[in-house]
Amino acid sequence: MKVNYPGLVREELPSGNFRWRVRPEGRRNVKIRIHCGPDDDDFQRQYLIARAGDKPQPIQKASDYAKARSIGWLVHLYFEFLEKRVEAGTTSIKTLKKKRNLLKRLTVDPDKVMLIPQEKLIAMQDDMSATPAQAHAFIEAVAVMYDWAIKRKYISQNPARGIDRTYKKGNGATPWKAADVKAFFATHPAGSKAHIAMSVLLWTGCRIEDLTMLGRSHECTIEGVEALRWTPKKKGSSEVVIPLLPPLKTATRESKVQGATYVLGRGGRPFASGDSMSAMFKRWCVTAGLPHLSAHGVRKGLAELLAELGCSQYEMMAILGHSEAKTSEVYTRRVQRWKLAVNAMERLNVSHAWL
Repeated sequence: MKVNYPGLVREELPSGNFRWRVRPEGRRNVKIRIHCGPDDDDFQRQYLIARAGDKPQPIQKASDYAKARSIGWLVHLYFEFLEKRVEAGTTSIKTLKKKRNLLKRLTVDPDKVMLIPQEKLIAMQDDMSATPAQAHAFIEAVAVMYDWAIKRKYISQNPARGIDRTYKKGNGATPWKAADVKAFFATHPAGSKAHIAMSVLLWTGCRIEDLTMLGRSHECTIEGVEALRWTPKKKGSSEVVIPLLPPLKTATRESKVQGATYVLGRGGRPFASGDSMSAMFKRWCVTAGLPHLSAHGVRKGLAELLAELGCSQYEMMAILGHSEAKTSEVYTRRVQRWKLAVNAMERLNVSHAWL
């Protein structure tokens, strides 16, 4: 729908760009410049000020206040870029939050030069030696920011590249076993939030952040079969369409309070974020005597079980929402290697080659 703003004038400049000006009400011979167009979030404020006869000033960003070409200037410029990507839906708010937590170390002395010497970055990495995973994430975040800056001609080199890793990635979350699930359900009976949450994780293979949105609105019927259809929140995930198994349907109907999502928080409202849902699930694990387990371990345990049952990479991709075969291959390859080893050892045993 086209919206007309009284007194708003768009003027084309010789460069081919446009500028916006507003005639104050009752003063047709006066035009006041505003600094953005109707698509900008600040347009309404600036338009109304100009319409009343005053000159609006644009909202200042953090990078506008920072010393030009300083590290503070670069970091805030990078944050503002990420904020726009979040608004466009091409970057998650979780990613922005993580980048802020990591890169805020660079703004302790924001007036320092933009290009931090590599030895200084290594010293900062050393200071974080008690948390090697965090130290690695910090260096990687700095490297990505500098790569971004190089593409925009702010700098010409990346001092964060080439720094040795001090962190070796482990095996990740511990997979759940059948006995663990039984112990969890024994503590959290049918109808409880914990029971419903575990049932959804167990019978869908969804990620913890998807627990904050999955509900009856995602139920459908395909070729006479009850199913769940949703697109995971994780960026790049493929749509998941799986049968709605009876144990899951039963579990989600046990609660006396029903709402927009299967798992409800305080006041019958959905959980606000994947982080809050994850923290709550961890507390449920501790209560059940399973402090070493987490929500992600349920998904990992399901992936290993599917592989052991002989599911192909593509079957696992369809169930778990993987967009790339290499993700599911992590589980299928391990099982396949074991089966190959068993078959080879059987042949060796039959041949008696060593006797």
